[in-house]
Amino acid sequence: MEGTTDQIVDVRSVVEAVSSEDYDVPIYQVESLCMNCRENGTTKLMLTQIPHFRKILLSAFECPHCGERNNEVQFAGELQPRGCCYTLKFPAGDKMMLNRQVVKSESASIKIPELDFEIPPEAQRGSLSTVEGILTRAADGLEALQEERRKADPKTAEAIDQFLLKLRACATANSPFTFVLDDPAGNSFIENPHAPSPDPSISLRFYDRTPEQQATLGYVAESTQAGDSEEVVVGTANQATDQTAREPHGTVGARAARRAIAQANTAGIFDTICRYTAPEEVMTFPSTCGACAAKCETRMFLTNIPYFKEVIVMASSCDACGYRNSELKPGGSISDKARRTIVYVKNPKDLNRDVIKSDSASVKIPEVDLELASGTLGGMVTTVEGLVTKIGESLERVHGFTFGDSLEEGRKEKWLDFNARLNKLLSLEEPWTLILDDALANSFIAPVTDDFENDSQLKIEEYERSWEQNEEFGINDMDTSSADAAYNNTN
Repeated sequence: MEGTTDQIVDVRSVVEAVSSEDYDVPIYQVESLCMNCRENGTTKLMLTQIPHFRKILLSAFECPHCGERNNEVQFAGELQPRGCCYTLKFPAGDKMMLNRQVVKSESASIKIPELDFEIPPEAQRGSLSTVEGILTRAADGLEALQEERRKADPKTAEAIDQFLLKLRACATANSPFTFVLDDPAGNSFIENPHAPSPDPSISLRFYDRTPEQQATLGYVAESTQAGDSEEVVVGTANQATDQTAREPHGTVGARAARRAIAQANTAGIFDTICRYTAPEEVMTFPSTCGACAAKCETRMFLTNIPYFKEVIVMASSCDACGYRNSELKPGGSISDKARRTIVYVKNPKDLNRDVIKSDSASVKIPEVDLELASGTLGGMVTTVEGLVTKIGESLERVHGFTFGDSLEEGRKEKWLDFNARLNKLLSLEEPWTLILDDALANSFIAPVTDDFENDSQLKIEEYERSWEQNEEFGINDMDTSSADAAYNNTN
């Protein structure tokens, strides 16, 4: 790398470099034991930041005695709020798909369900590679000890030989397979060459970490005891004197409210939502921080959104690490039909429309060929302008790391053109359309008039859910007959 020099330093200096905010750091060099020949080799370490992605620590080892070489990537930043699971389906014969870049953290596991094969986190350390490289490395690792296995256990060696044929067939695109990358830390990634357009071959799912996964990542996750009722403070009265004066419906999109939502300011979010209707009580209960696993406090209350439904507002804040999070969850029963909300954005008032986007909602903007699958941005309370801004920031953070020297000029121009078109949406140079498609009908766009029927730019369509949508949310297997009978008997 231009402008970098090799230095012999101790490990402490490397750690200090990782902790610094100055990314223009030299390459550090330390002596390391070669695990192949037991002689001393050289490990070079460099802290760098993948643009719009995360800070990483690259390490490269080389032994001058036996020629052994390897490299690793470790994440120097914080854990993500939730874990991620990428599922990539490979058809037979498409070798180009094997060239997709894969950022695999040290906590990620890789599975191929068709082969009943799993690469645990400890088998391959963190790496920046391709799908082909990961599969080839796994096959080489299994084949390394085959000669010893044939002497000790010929049957096992023969079974592994048959398995290696299938694994190498996947690595050369001769067989179709599914590549699953599961990372509880949320720091892994699979490249989408079609970005910013959706990739039909990739599905992404975010999930909350279990206590076992928290412990595996190095955090002590203490389970909440059922008998610790004295720690739960329920029914804390909401102090109306602490709230700001009530404002008319529609002012939630004001600058102060957007800032409170963006900064996850708990008190600000409460004040913002309470402008719709004041909650009867705010409930406070202990929980665990999703970033550092320390004990924190979560506040929750029920409120009713006009023209919409009853919702549950939850806000958490951690005094240990400063992490803040706010969520809006739907209340009541599951809607009988799905809902598609369409708004035609033509003037600044449309940008200030309040938006409630649930986890189950997908976002589409046909004018820029943008389509986000459900669960991509999670649930949020924002405005039309805030939603578009959040989409741009999320796409740059996740996909923007491919803006390197190796990026093809055509793909780089595609990204720059898409970013320019996304910015034009907020400047309102031309009218555009925002579509929220929610299979559970838990999303909402506020009208600018007192009645939905008088808002000509807002359109709501209800439609029957497909069998696949019901299966995704577990509705097909849901049986409420016992609960219904008990409810009727009680009445």
